[in-house]
Amino acid sequence: MLTADFYDYEALLPEDEREILVRAREFMRTEVKPLVNENWAKGEFPKELIGLFRESGLAGLPYEGYGEHRGAASHLLTGMLAMEMTRTDASVATFFGVHNGLAMYSIHSGGSQEQRDRWLPAMAAMDKIGAFAMTEPLGGSDVAGGMRTTARRDGGTWILNGAKKWIGNATFADYVVVWARDLDDNHVKGFVVERGTPGFTPVKIEGKTAFRIVENAEITLTDVRVPEANRLQNINSFRDVAEILRATRGGVAWQALGVMAGAYELALDYAKEREQFGRPIAGFQLVQDLLVKSLGNITASWGMLIQLARLQDNGVFRDEHSSLAKAFVTARMREVVAWSREIFGGNGILLEHDVARFFADAEAIYSFEGTREMNTLIVGKAITGQSAFV
Repeated sequence: MLTADFYDYEALLPEDEREILVRAREFMRTEVKPLVNENWAKGEFPKELIGLFRESGLAGLPYEGYGEHRGAASHLLTGMLAMEMTRTDASVATFFGVHNGLAMYSIHSGGSQEQRDRWLPAMAAMDKIGAFAMTEPLGGSDVAGGMRTTARRDGGTWILNGAKKWIGNATFADYVVVWARDLDDNHVKGFVVERGTPGFTPVKIEGKTAFRIVENAEITLTDVRVPEANRLQNINSFRDVAEILRATRGGVAWQALGVMAGAYELALDYAKEREQFGRPIAGFQLVQDLLVKSLGNITASWGMLIQLARLQDNGVFRDEHSSLAKAFVTARMREVVAWSREIFGGNGILLEHDVARFFADAEAIYSFEGTREMNTLIVGKAITGQSAFV
């Protein structure tokens, strides 16, 4: 049991799923962790990670018939897997989440059966890597009505023009799900753009202070021609896209829990080892106060996310459920990483102690998949019946 799992929430998983979680934990510890700090410092994505994940068999678990399993994994398991990966490193977890979550879920949810069968088997095997291109250079929270990337039908093809920004995996992805506004009906539609398509130009974003292992790209689309067969057949408006974002927003909340758990465990171990005034600092009242407040945030967030997973599994999951989780858990995450770094004192800014990486990466998680303010407005509208959006 993890020291951050004070109430043994992991025991809620059935035995077969718990075995998968433990396997993922060992994989992250032995295969991934040794690659993290060096590549975080360089701001590079180690391509060998793709082969390591391919061998792990962890991709495709949420999709029945497309992974190394019989049925679709529960939302509780997929959430705990996101937590477990982020507990080691948020960048690596995001690489996997973009591929296994955003990209694959967009195809699974928005594509026809033929499209699922065409793309998902290779993605589940990680022979092909996916990306998800929605955010734009001049847009953010206004994406529903302000999407500037356009799609124009031209016989049996579509012509895409525009730009996207912050697109994880896009520099090397084989399939990029690009969202664009149809000029004919003004509705957002989804297109799978394959690597090497003329006019599709991804450029790696440099100089990041968070998620440094993730290769985020700014993409320029200039008369990119995509066949009708690559348009996601079940996406006809932004309402359909919102169904995808609802699920992935919950996944980001699980990532925030993983950041909290990782930072707390580092701080707890350090407090037991670091001596001041002749004894471990874990014996000081103020240090214990920070540790207990951190554990309280983690335990409360874990309980919220477990119920969120149950709502998903029971099919009664709504936008405001994932929005409350994302807003609340990421705010608690910010507190925990600050308290954890504080326990390290000056050592807390050294990469070798890991906690600085968690502190920096938390800022990215706090901002993406809907800011706290936007998620607050979603929940506020649900509970009051009044929209405060402008």
